Amino acid sequence: MAENETLECITEHERILQEIESTDTACVGPTLRSVYDDQPNAHKRFMEKLDARIRNHDREIEKMCNFHHQGFVDAITELLKVRADAEKLMGQVTDTNRRLQEAGREVTAQTEEVIRCRIQQRNMATTVEKLQLWIAPLNYVFCGLSVSRYYAALKTMEQLEKVYIPRVSHYRFCQIMAENLPRLREEIKEISMSDLKDFLESIRKHSDRVGETAMRQAQQHRTFNSAVAKQASMGHYTKPVYSLNGQGDRETFENYYRKQRKKQARLVLQPQANMGYGFPVNRLFDLLFEIRDQYNETLLKKWALVFREIFELDNYSPIPVETEEEYKQVISRFPFHDAEIEKQDFPKKLPMSQSVPQIYTQVKEFIYASLKFSESLHRSSTEIDDMLRKSTNLLLTRTLSGCLQNLIKKPHIGLTELVQIIINTTHLEQACRYLEEFITNITNVSPETVHTTRLYGLSTFKDARHAAEGEIYTKLNQKIDEFIQLADYEWGMAESDGRASGYLMDLINFLRSTFQVFTHLPGKVAQTACMSACKHLSTSLMQMLLDTELKQISMGAIQQFNLDVIQCELFASSEPVPGFQGDTLQLAFIDLRQLLDLFMVWDWSTYLADYGQPTSKYLRVNPATALALLEKMKDTSKKNNIFSQFRKNDRDKQKLIETVVKQLRSLVNGMSS
Repeated sequence: MAENETLECITEHERILQEIESTDTACVGPTLRSVYDDQPNAHKRFMEKLDARIRNHDREIEKMCNFHHQGFVDAITELLKVRADAEKLMGQVTDTNRRLQEAGREVTAQTEEVIRCRIQQRNMATTVEKLQLWIAPLNYVFCGLSVSRYYAALKTMEQLEKVYIPRVSHYRFCQIMAENLPRLREEIKEISMSDLKDFLESIRKHSDRVGETAMRQAQQHRTFNSAVAKQASMGHYTKPVYSLNGQGDRETFENYYRKQRKKQARLVLQPQANMGYGFPVNRLFDLLFEIRDQYNETLLKKWALVFREIFELDNYSPIPVETEEEYKQVISRFPFHDAEIEKQDFPKKLPMSQSVPQIYTQVKEFIYASLKFSESLHRSSTEIDDMLRKSTNLLLTRTLSGCLQNLIKKPHIGLTELVQIIINTTHLEQACRYLEEFITNITNVSPETVHTTRLYGLSTFKDARHAAEGEIYTKLNQKIDEFIQLADYEWGMAESDGRASGYLMDLINFLRSTFQVFTHLPGKVAQTACMSACKHLSTSLMQMLLDTELKQISMGAIQQFNLDVIQCELFASSEPVPGFQGDTLQLAFIDLRQLLDLFMVWDWSTYLADYGQPTSKYLRVNPATALALLEKMKDTSKKNNIFSQFRKNDRDKQKLIETVVKQLRSLVNGMSS
């Protein structure tokens, strides 16, 4: 029986080995598992059988390798011999191809050289033939084009343009010559003008001798209209002027000559500015300067009234423009440029109000009025420029600035008007450089001059803008105080209404609509106003809780107050003004939040244990504040207080409260000492 089982086991192992050799490796697992499922020691016999089968295969592989080894070595040796011959043959083929390519390039080069020589011979023959036509005109040109012979040079250029160049205009050098002729003619004109200026300067230097000769000959001919001066001045210059007549320059030279001679005559006849018949006039000019200062003061007072009237009539709303004509009319009075607004369709609105172009126009009118007096003082352009700039600076820094400051402080100017004033001053500040250019164009004095006075309009409008910003913060806080005064808490209520107070919701709606108007302001201004309002609201609510006239507060009132603070926090988290990072705005209410959480949760053990630690949950709760609020919640009057809900015998909680009060007083006394 054991023999039969052994035989069957051997047969089964043989079958498993054949299946392992013939099947995929992924299917070997189930086959091997069957070995362990048989008799207990069957796997050992299978391992022996498997080792024997492996040794048998190793012997067969070794025999096969030994049988084919010599043939493999012979094949490798033969291949190495063939490789050397192949490399040698490849080198010979490459060398042959290179030689053939060089021969081909040489033949091509020789052919191209022959063709080039033939073309050069043909071009040379054509050139010689054509140059025969140019020998005479070129000699004419070289003889005529002389710097000192203007008339001959101009006549030569005229002959070239009208006669010779049209014959051979298709040649490149002819085109170049034709292009250079206007430049040569312009050079002759400049040289002639220079000579004319030198001639006029010479006449100016010797004007006394010329006048003496003219007077003498006029006496001889008994007429004052002698031609001597004209002959002396124009005879020398007749040919250059008339030679330029064909190009329309004769009139230019004659007009320039007459204009300069008239100026020379005025200089001769006009007396010096600092002499009225040899008497000193310094005191007179000092008096004129004093009168000028008084005149400017009068102008400043007049324009102060003008500015006040403009501000009073302004509606402090963006300028509406319905058509292209209205838009052009506005920008013709005020230099406004905005690419985004220009792309918008009509009707549209310009950001500034109607007072901005009116103020800008009136500043220009003031400059004109100041100029009228300065022009009569016979001062240099630089001095007049300095006078105008100083007068304009007084207008901006004293008159206009004062009017703006008074306007900002007026009680009827609300938040909307203050926002518009900030926008207006921003545009007026940007327009100051155009006022600089306006004065420069009047006086013709470059702004780069060392002693040029700069306009102080930038500081004027910045100061006004800062004042308006401060007034916005003040008026916003005043408006918050008005809403806070409407608060009507029932401090003894048993439980909250479950919804925020009406006055607070009205206040939040007001703040939300106000900050929407602030979108036109610079980002920092809007953010500062929003943060200031939230801090002021938080402080006002805290003061309401700690008011000394408030004696008792129930837990229901605390819950109602908490609902209102939650609405404030929701408003802060809604980003009423863009630009705040994270919960920056919500931190304005952090003191209130921690104080209310402490009382709502009644977490006195945590507060007292963590007091003074930087990681305390109630770090912002001051012991004095907590004590003041807890005192308002103590059972002192035995009625209508927070502990009326406790049973009479619930003494433990009363003792806890007394203990907390004592510990808070200890902390407060420690802080004061």
